[in-house]
Amino acid sequence: MTTIHPSSSDLQSKRERFIPRGVSNGNQNIALKATGATVTDIDGNEWIDFAGAIGTLNVGHSHPKVTEAVKQQAEKFLHPGFNVMMYEGYIELAEKLCEITPGDFDKQALLLNSGAEAVENAVKIARRYTKRQAVVSFTRGFHGRTNMTMSMTSKVKPYKFGFGPFAPEVYQAPYPYTYHRPEGMTEEAYVDQVIEDFRDFFVTTVAPETVACVVMEPVQGEGGFVIPPKKFVQAVHEFCKEHGIVFVADEIQTGFGRTGTLFAIEQFDVIPDLITVSKSLAAGLPLSGVVGKTEIMSAAAPGELGGTYAGNPVACAAALAVIDIIKAENLNQKSEMIGQKIEAKLRELAEQHEFASEIRRLGSMVAVEIVEDRLNKAPDKAKTNSIIKYANENGLLLLSAGIKGNVIRFLAPLVITEKELDKGLNILEKAFANVSH
Repeated sequence: MTTIHPSSSDLQSKRERFIPRGVSNGNQNIALKATGATVTDIDGNEWIDFAGAIGTLNVGHSHPKVTEAVKQQAEKFLHPGFNVMMYEGYIELAEKLCEITPGDFDKQALLLNSGAEAVENAVKIARRYTKRQAVVSFTRGFHGRTNMTMSMTSKVKPYKFGFGPFAPEVYQAPYPYTYHRPEGMTEEAYVDQVIEDFRDFFVTTVAPETVACVVMEPVQGEGGFVIPPKKFVQAVHEFCKEHGIVFVADEIQTGFGRTGTLFAIEQFDVIPDLITVSKSLAAGLPLSGVVGKTEIMSAAAPGELGGTYAGNPVACAAALAVIDIIKAENLNQKSEMIGQKIEAKLRELAEQHEFASEIRRLGSMVAVEIVEDRLNKAPDKAKTNSIIKYANENGLLLLSAGIKGNVIRFLAPLVITEKELDKGLNILEKAFANVSH
């Protein structure tokens, strides 16, 4: 029996009527089905997915092992509520997360629903453990949309504007952006300067004795896929150790193979006290976690952590499948190969188009800066939007990033086929050519 779907225009009209305009949609089409890195809409059009539900689909759409695990769990039970009655999936996933995250010390894991919830709970745990209140995040950082995580987030519009007042005792420290270092300054000198500025920050802005945690994205996501030099990350970690501050790696967008290692922080030779995880953890189901040192994680008393849907068993089943898939299909290595291919195409495009400037990459976490002029590096948000718009109108799901909206970011599923990747890059090439006219 053929299913009759409402038309795209009917659904788009209903969307306008029943869903607030504050919820943005990069693509106005209506998804019908999706596998791997291809989405098909209700009109039969295909879209190559370079957005991955904002980095959520490292194992791709509808991976058969994930859907099978979800089906099997759904047939047993959907949700007894871990705070009411325990179940195997939560415990097994907590064990697995403790095994695969960096650090050979005793660890524990708390499961939650969203990335913001994970960050917020990491802050709660750090405050409980240190008996301190202040929280330090970084300029250009993004940590979520709750009041606390908005407070920690750097970009005012669209995330914070008009939504205050914000949580107190939250401070934003400097984070290096080597592409925009002062003219004539070497990268080494610049990094040393930012490290000095970071230390001065704890003299001029907040005393280290009052700081519970420093929360750092090993690669800034919404901030524009800004990759910090290893020396800076290590200096921040050392400072935290010196002053008894909990060092939290926010791996929500960078985790589960995105950067070519299971977690990005591994590439900086730093072992964090706590790690927050979400996005690609459960292949699109709502799940997040805080993983870290037992002595820190166990500071909270019974009843102080949790949530009604936290660690849902169906999502846990998906996550356990995801972790197996990443290993079985060598997705860390595949991530690096995908990243190399995207970078090579961007370098080719940069030779043809003056507006394509710095290309940044860690694994398959790739970005390119779109500028008016490579000499003055002036951000070109309008051109970026035009490229994104063309892509989304011509079969490629593509996203921008950066506090000035001029960075194109790539978050293709790590299971993407050569054919899908080539098709997506061909559309990208046309999108670049289109804005040159």
